[in-house]
Amino acid sequence: MLAYVLRRVLLAVPTLFGITLVTFFIINLAPGDPAQLQTQGIMDSKVSNRVYEELRQYYGLDQPIIKRYGQWLWRLVRLDFGASMSTDRRPVWHKIRERLWPTMSLAILSLGISLAVAIPIGIYSAARQDSLFDTAGSTILYALYSVPSYVMAVPLILIVAIQWNLLPFQGIRSDDFEQLSALGKIVDLVRHYTLITFCFSYGALAYYARFVRQNMLEVLRQDYIRTARAKGLRERDVIMRHGFRNALIPVMTLFGLLLPSIIGGSVILEVMFNWPGMGRLFFESMMSRDYPTIMALTFITACLVLLGTLLADLSYPFVDPRIAYD
Repeated sequence: MLAYVLRRVLLAVPTLFGITLVTFFIINLAPGDPAQLQTQGIMDSKVSNRVYEELRQYYGLDQPIIKRYGQWLWRLVRLDFGASMSTDRRPVWHKIRERLWPTMSLAILSLGISLAVAIPIGIYSAARQDSLFDTAGSTILYALYSVPSYVMAVPLILIVAIQWNLLPFQGIRSDDFEQLSALGKIVDLVRHYTLITFCFSYGALAYYARFVRQNMLEVLRQDYIRTARAKGLRERDVIMRHGFRNALIPVMTLFGLLLPSIIGGSVILEVMFNWPGMGRLFFESMMSRDYPTIMALTFITACLVLLGTLLADLSYPFVDPRIAYD
């Protein structure tokens, strides 16, 4: 097992190198200049040109792109993401650390809700194939999955938040949060999390439920399932002990990519709900051409994807003892 983990970690190094190389060249070759954005408000052209050249030297934008990538890579080896190219020029890690928990908490909450609801629905639909529950559930799930989350967010904001004034849709907490009681703070957080969590969860729930159902149906058609039923085992034991356990391997593969996909797909929703998370930070960094912050967020997302796939692979022996990593 240890040797397998070491091999995977060693293979992850060139993968991360390739991801950072491609990303760095793409964002640096894209139109836009952070120095120009910061000087466009200066009316005097001479002052503007002088400040522009000074900013380019300060940020190192006057150097060849290969050299800049080498400098960035050397800082990364030392776990230094550099300083932001925005007007505050703060360390990139400080900006990410402030935005990390809002996005991670939202991702974990959405993931937990999606799996807690999707797995029972998928199992029951497979066990009761072509029943009224399966037919109606499949129709509803297909309808939910076909509606993008940002499209669903629009009527929720307009109707539930603005017209009915039932739930807030701006930020993670109210302005008077610190003056609330302990129970009031919990209620306030729940109200702010409700709409954006629903937008994050419903599409994933529909997909995971259909995915579990399809894998369960394939397993339930196997000979060993018919043998288990012929031996007189209870249907519950056949479904859960023999069916669902053998359908877990593809589910675990998908599970390894859930958290990174939720974090990576948070940009639009976090902007719409004014959520102070990593997705909104990525959007703001793209608008301001903040290259160090963009690179840091891309690197963190790539690490999460590789870590998720590794954890999914390591979980296979616990699901199926026949699988072993030598």
